[in-house]
Amino acid sequence: MLEMIKQPWPWYVAGPLIGLTVPALLILGNKSFGISSSLRHVCAMCIPANISFFQYDWKKELWNMFFVAGIFFGGVIAVTFLANPEPMQLNPTLIKELSRYGITDFSSLVPVDLISWNKLATLPGFIMIAGGGFLVGFGARYAGGCTSGHAIMGLSTLQWPSLVATICFMIGGYVMATWILPFILML
Repeated sequence: MLEMIKQPWPWYVAGPLIGLTVPALLILGNKSFGISSSLRHVCAMCIPANISFFQYDWKKELWNMFFVAGIFFGGVIAVTFLANPEPMQLNPTLIKELSRYGITDFSSLVPVDLISWNKLATLPGFIMIAGGGFLVGFGARYAGGCTSGHAIMGLSTLQWPSLVATICFMIGGYVMATWILPFILML
C-alpha cells in the first residue's frame, strides 16, 4: 500500500478524486472549495480591529482552517516519510534550457539555484519571491478566489466568472513562463 502512495497517480484516478471533493463539500455542508480565503479567516480570528472586511462569523469557516492545516501537515508527512531518494528526473531539453540561465543544481525538489537563502538576497530572487507573492495574493483577491477555487469549484458549478478567471490564470501562467521568467532569470 505504501508503495502505491509513493508513486504518481494517473490522471484518470487523481482527477476524479479531486473532482469528487466538489460534490462532497456541497452535499456535506454546502461548502465551497478554495484556499485563498483562508488568510481572511486567519486575519478575522487574530486581528481584533474594527475593519469591516474582517467582521463576519469566521467560526462557520473553521473547517477551511483544518483543511489548510491538513495540506500543510500532509506535505510535511510526504516529505518526511514518502520522499523519493532518487534524483529528480527532468527532460534533457528542460535541463539544457535552464542551464542557459545558470540553473544547474537539481539535487533537491526545487532547483537550488532558484530557491535558496543566498538567491533570496539578489534582485531576481526578491522579485520572484516578494513580487510574485504580492501578485499572487493581489490577483487571488481581485479575481474573487484562487486557481483551485475557480478552476475546480467554480467551473464544476458552471460559473461564468470562474471560466473567465481560469482562462486569465492560464494566459498569465503562459506569459510568465514564456516571457517574464526568462527575463528575470537573465538579471
